Amino acid sequence: MGTSMRSWMAILIMVWLTLVQGVFVAVDATFDYKDALTKSLIFLEAQRSGKLPPNHRPQWRGDSGLDDGKLANVDLAGGYYDAGDNVKYGLPMAFTVTTLAWSALAYHKELHATGELPHVRSAIKWGTDYFLKASSRKNRLYVQVGDPVLDHQCWVRPENMRTPRTVLKIDENDPGTEIAAETSAAMAASSIVFRHTNRTYSRRLLNKAKLLFEFAKTHKKTFDGECPFYCSYSGYNDELLWAATWLYKATNKPVYFKYIKEEATSAAVAEFSWDLKYAGAQVLLSKVRITLSLSLSLSLSEDGNYFHLVSFQLYFEGVKDLESYKKDADSFICSVLPDSPYHQVYISPGGMINLRDGANTQYVTSTAFLFSVYSDILAKHGQKVQCGNQEFDSTRLMAFAKQQIDYLLGSNPEKRSYMVGFGQNPPVQAHHRGASVPVMSTNTIVNCGTSFANWFNKDAPNPHELTGAFVGGPDRFDNFVDKRWDSSKTEPCTYVNSISVGVLAKLATPGRV
Repeated sequence: MGTSMRSWMAILIMVWLTLVQGVFVAVDATFDYKDALTKSLIFLEAQRSGKLPPNHRPQWRGDSGLDDGKLANVDLAGGYYDAGDNVKYGLPMAFTVTTLAWSALAYHKELHATGELPHVRSAIKWGTDYFLKASSRKNRLYVQVGDPVLDHQCWVRPENMRTPRTVLKIDENDPGTEIAAETSAAMAASSIVFRHTNRTYSRRLLNKAKLLFEFAKTHKKTFDGECPFYCSYSGYNDELLWAATWLYKATNKPVYFKYIKEEATSAAVAEFSWDLKYAGAQVLLSKVRITLSLSLSLSLSEDGNYFHLVSFQLYFEGVKDLESYKKDADSFICSVLPDSPYHQVYISPGGMINLRDGANTQYVTSTAFLFSVYSDILAKHGQKVQCGNQEFDSTRLMAFAKQQIDYLLGSNPEKRSYMVGFGQNPPVQAHHRGASVPVMSTNTIVNCGTSFANWFNKDAPNPHELTGAFVGGPDRFDNFVDKRWDSSKTEPCTYVNSISVGVLAKLATPGRV
């Protein structure tokens, strides 16, 4: 009887360990994270526009959009298609590059150990090369190529598209603070990535980042040209803080620290996404140990002499000026963790973060990344996050980050992977024009009227595997239907993958988790 009772108690304990407030949590799930990392980067290659290089891995893709920008007499070939269509949107593209650069910086050693660092740098440069073209003139930035309405009326590969390649721009007469600031952040972060491998290129990126930030800060206005597809619901203050933070990290200049301290706006949030950047900036600023090099020039007007007080060094450990950002970063953690008394974010019965239907996996990977980065900060400084009367250490944060990634890779009630070409029963009908339409001659003219009947509505696997793409994912009840026409569940996006790269690299490195 005693042995039987102990057995039952052991079973009950195991059940309790897999349940947190009614949420299913997979225990000790292990996946081939290195394979997932490699494939995640292959997907970004599949999203490339322009003249593809000889080492391009998705063989079913070809050159496309070579005349982009021609309508405005500018070269805008290159860059990325954001998702399953053939439009190049500036805001999500810039966020894709910024988060990819952050992954390269935060997990440089891990990416090097996995052999994927060159692919990450290549993916970043594909975006920044495009941004340099798009921002070739001061106070002007091209922010979109393609007519989304007409594009969405034709189901065709980018190699065969004949829809108008309309060009949108922002300038002093029609500014767009969000897009200018996000592009500034992308270039500033990327400049750090290339600092030790291509100093000339790094300086070009940084100089452009400075100009774009000044443009964004001086000409404040929301640009609605990318609506209704990428509307800035959060306003532009988060992008300004985000850009200033990356510029401070890239330059160590007091002017950007001053902006962060005196002019920037922050807010406690429970989301990190292409539209809402506060949490990302707050985590970055929580790590900052500030070294300010102040060069003060004092002019004596009476005799015209100048005294230069150069290299006046101020070093602060745990600066009080940034305390509010640390508190907001902690608030983000407390709002997300299901066992926090301040928990706000909905967690599905299977344990997945769910903020919105439609590309919800973006919130899963972005949250996992921030939790992973913040866990490293806490571990390095021996700190914990205080949520009311509860404390959470770095181990708890990383466990939650791993759980979210594991859910996407197969540890979920459906027992299936949500990454194309990876794991058990992965999606085969990704909502993606290039992957779902057979290769044909570039001279072939596709009838848009019949294109949906021919390929979009065809209930069969895509002819091309969109390797590595995280699709939109299941609904808030963990239900998933792998149908091309259900775009909320099956459409991939570049920024879902870009921000997964860092945490996948960490999980793929022995001894890091």
